[in-house]
Amino acid sequence: MNSKLGPFFDPRSVAIIGASAVPGKPGCEVIRNILANGYEGRIYPVNPKGGRIMEIDVLSAIEGLPPDVDVAVIILPAAATAQALMACAERGIRHFVLASGGFAEVDEAGALIQEELVRIIRERGLHVLGPNTSGHTSTPRAFTSTFFPQGKIRRGRVSYIAQTGNFGTHTLKYILTGEHFGVARVVGLGNKIGIDETDALEYLGADPETAAILIYIESFKRPLEFLKAAREITRRKPVVLLKSGATEAGRQAAMAHTAAMASPDRIVDGMLRQAGVVRVSDYTDLILAGKAFSMLPLPAGNGVSFLAPSGAMLATLSDFCVRLGLHIPPLEAENVKRLQDISPSYIRMRNPVDIWPAALSSGVESAYREGMEIVLKDPAVDAVVPVLMLTRETGVPDPAFIVELAKKYPGKPILVTFSGARECMDEYKAALEPLGIPTFPEIEQPFEALSILMQCGRAMTRPR
Repeated sequence: MNSKLGPFFDPRSVAIIGASAVPGKPGCEVIRNILANGYEGRIYPVNPKGGRIMEIDVLSAIEGLPPDVDVAVIILPAAATAQALMACAERGIRHFVLASGGFAEVDEAGALIQEELVRIIRERGLHVLGPNTSGHTSTPRAFTSTFFPQGKIRRGRVSYIAQTGNFGTHTLKYILTGEHFGVARVVGLGNKIGIDETDALEYLGADPETAAILIYIESFKRPLEFLKAAREITRRKPVVLLKSGATEAGRQAAMAHTAAMASPDRIVDGMLRQAGVVRVSDYTDLILAGKAFSMLPLPAGNGVSFLAPSGAMLATLSDFCVRLGLHIPPLEAENVKRLQDISPSYIRMRNPVDIWPAALSSGVESAYREGMEIVLKDPAVDAVVPVLMLTRETGVPDPAFIVELAKKYPGKPILVTFSGARECMDEYKAALEPLGIPTFPEIEQPFEALSILMQCGRAMTRPR
């Protein structure tokens, strides 16, 4: 494991420089988050007023800190950050989260302050996340340094590296409240004056708590080192990356966000392909992929079967699969016959499966259950997507049959999507996802997620 990142993710003690007793202020919310997650290490709030915050004694000066603090979270205005960093270094602290903005991403004055921070870091041999970061999270240690009001953060198998605060703040909040998967680690890079994406990738690549790594990046600080690390790590676990700045508008937005100088996009594409990193193009892909990696095995290949209640869906989704690099294989003759046996004679069965005529003749649950099992048994099919039509009027089958099929065919991912009444979809999501079966409200999403899984599986088995 990367020793310079170890204390960030397994801290025995933490100091909060700029702690506050005022609810809503970052210096208050970070302490509330730490306590909400059940952190068992020592917490040292620092504020010139002293007193107590949430039943914890507050030190009135940095000089009062003990010499063995693992991490200091500095939540002070940009102009006061350098002095606080130096004072903490004098107390022997070597690992820092610099939460404030107002540095090179803002103006020339902020850039000068950032240069001073860089000088201190180099002279003192410090390890720094940020500045302009929303912090980091380590659920195996029940710790977070984020100041966004998160509450308890659900533990999971995926980790995020982000050159944005979103995955420590509102995007993580959505995952915790709108999805049923959790995170292992989250690293907010900010302006990257110390710890960068390569450091984080190396740590997570060796981290047994992390099964897959998802990255949002605006620029590469050390592209050759990143490429070298990724080339080896992607043989052991999936790495998915979204890079902004593919257009001039995106490059300008990245510069305003974190002072990032974006690399030419064609160079990035080539670099990532060489390294086995799967590049995605949409922000929501990082959430879809996080859900898929949390609940599913990687498919053995790119063969997919899907069952839908509409011929139009079959046609448009077939086109979509081809664009995504998914293959819709012909089924074995015996399996085609079995599908024909459960369907009216006027319908010609094949892959993909027009399931609704069978549902009308034998019932929704029976048709989907039998149809899914037939295609799951087929050796050419590596994953199955049922498009369930759910309404009270036409019948809402008990989702237990999907759970049973997932257990019976554990090596073949099942990704569920819907059409029909939204309340029925939400009920299915609530029933299936806690049991490890992902659902997707939009019919294209499971295929996008499956394509990412397939590409990662291919990258992990690529020849040397």
